[in-house]
Amino acid sequence: MRRGYITIQGGHRVGIAGKAVLEGGSVKLIRDITSFNIRIAREKQGTADPVLPLIIQNGLVANTLIIGPPQSGKTTLLRDLARKISYGSKALPAKKVSIVDERSEIAGCVGGIPQKDVGPRTDVMDACPKAEGMMMMIRSMSPEVLITDEIGRTEDGYALEEAIHAGISVITSVHGRDIKDITRRPLLSRILQSGVFHRYVVLTSSPKAGTVAALYDESFKECRERMRC
Repeated sequence: MRRGYITIQGGHRVGIAGKAVLEGGSVKLIRDITSFNIRIAREKQGTADPVLPLIIQNGLVANTLIIGPPQSGKTTLLRDLARKISYGSKALPAKKVSIVDERSEIAGCVGGIPQKDVGPRTDVMDACPKAEGMMMMIRSMSPEVLITDEIGRTEDGYALEEAIHAGISVITSVHGRDIKDITRRPLLSRILQSGVFHRYVVLTSSPKAGTVAALYDESFKECRERMRC
């Protein structure tokens, strides 16, 4: 609650607004709650079908950053990518997937058990800070693909680099309207300048959530012919 939300069964998230109580300069708790924002976690299988071919490079999953504003389908897409990659297909053999689900939204775990279908070869670290969870997964679960949501802190970048140096493919997301929006953010600049990502997928909610608005390569060059990026 001190982060402004709680996650309930099914992976649904309830945002909270009210009076923040500080201790040592940090939020200790929220009281005098005045409003809620309920976000329903919808599982839409097939969302990843048009996206997965765009992020396969030389038979492997390219390190990918998914960019989009709130409610553009980022988490829904991450969940379905995990499912598709874990099950495998003709285009991509099944892979071992690790999800670091800090807000319990991707897999919607209850008692440690995913309530959403994230695939048979997927391990989930639930309710764990991203950077710490990524390092734990790298050291203990030997994933081939690592998936997490909403990066932004400096320590997230270090953990991503550690994963990539270990030969692990990374798929993650960030809030943003477009590629220019995220490149202007100081907290993201080090992560982007390190060149860890090979694909940037920009989502929009029009005409529906999960629509791919643009695709960029590692040089931030837009791929006009998306299948040849």
